[in-house]
Amino acid sequence: MTASLPSQMTAIVFDGAGGPEVMKAEKRDVPVPSVGEVLVRVRAAGVNRPDVLQRQGGYPPPPGASDIPGLEVAGEVVATGPDVDLVKAGDKVMALVTGGGYAEYCVVPVPQALKVPENLSMAEAAGVPETFFTVWTNVFQRGRLQAGERFLVHGGASGIGTTAIQLAEAKGARVFATAGDDERCRTCEALGAERAINYRTEDFVEVLKDVTGGQGIDVILDMVGGDYIARNLKVLAMEGRIVFIAFLGGSKREIDFLPLMMKRGTITGSTLRARSVEQKGEIAAELAREVLPLLESGRVKPIVHATFPLAKAADAHRAIDEGHVGKIVLMVG
Repeated sequence: MTASLPSQMTAIVFDGAGGPEVMKAEKRDVPVPSVGEVLVRVRAAGVNRPDVLQRQGGYPPPPGASDIPGLEVAGEVVATGPDVDLVKAGDKVMALVTGGGYAEYCVVPVPQALKVPENLSMAEAAGVPETFFTVWTNVFQRGRLQAGERFLVHGGASGIGTTAIQLAEAKGARVFATAGDDERCRTCEALGAERAINYRTEDFVEVLKDVTGGQGIDVILDMVGGDYIARNLKVLAMEGRIVFIAFLGGSKREIDFLPLMMKRGTITGSTLRARSVEQKGEIAAELAREVLPLLESGRVKPIVHATFPLAKAADAHRAIDEGHVGKIVLMVG
C-alpha cells in the first residue's frame, strides 16, 4: 500500500435487506490490491438494477466478492499489485467489478479495466462498464447480431436499452425498442431506434409485424420476461435469437415452443457478475477494439440521467426504483 493512502475509507453498505432506508455509510479498511489487481480512487460509481436486487436480499454477491454494492467504477489508479505493469498509478480507468463500487477506493482486476476516453467525464465513464459489457456479450457475442439484421430491445430507455440502441445502430442493424411512455419512445428514436413502441398503448407484436413486412425480428434483448416470453416468439424472425438478461416481469410462464421450432429459433441468456476474471477480460478486450473507438469519437455515448453524492446513495436507489432514462451515477469525490 502506498504510504500516502489512508488506512480507512467511507463505503455504503446494507444494514439488512429491504428498501433504500437500509443503506448506510460506514468506515472500512482500504483494500489492498493483490496479484493482477489495481487500487482505484473511485470518482464515480454506476447504480444498477442488480444493486437494488442485492439490497432487497435477492442477489447476494458471489463467493469472495465484497459485500459493498457497486458493479462499475471510474477513477484513478493509486496503487498496483506486485505483478502489474500494463496499468500504472495515475491512469484513469473505468472498470467492471463484482462489488465494492460504492466506496472511496475499490480493487479492480486489471483485465476488467478500460482506459477512460478523454471526451468522457467521470460520471459518464462510470456509466459504461456494466451496461456496455452486458450489451456486448449478450447482443453481439451470444445474439450474434449482424449489420442489416433487425434488433429489438425491451426497456429501451434504461441504461441497458440506451446502450443497446446506440451500439446496434452503430454496427449497422435496424433497431426497434419498447418503452413506457411517448417521451421515452422519442428518446429511443433520437438515439437511433427506427421505431420505438409505447408498450402501454401499443402492441409491439402487431407494430413490428407491420413495420418489418411480416419478417419479424432477428435478435431480441429482453429484460422483462413474463408475458413477453410468448410474445417474443410471435415476432421472432426465421433463425431468430432471443437473449434474456433479466426477468422483471417474472421468469415462469407456460409457453408453446412450437413457434420456436418452426422458426428454427434460439433462446439463450446469461448473467455477468459470476463470470471469471478471464471471461470478463475477453469481453473487455473486444470492447477495447470494437467499442472504445465509438466512445472516443462520440458516435456512442453513455446517457447519464442523474448524479448523486455517495452519501445520498439511498436517494439514488429511490430514483432507480421510480424510473429513469439512461444511467444513475454516484459521485464519490
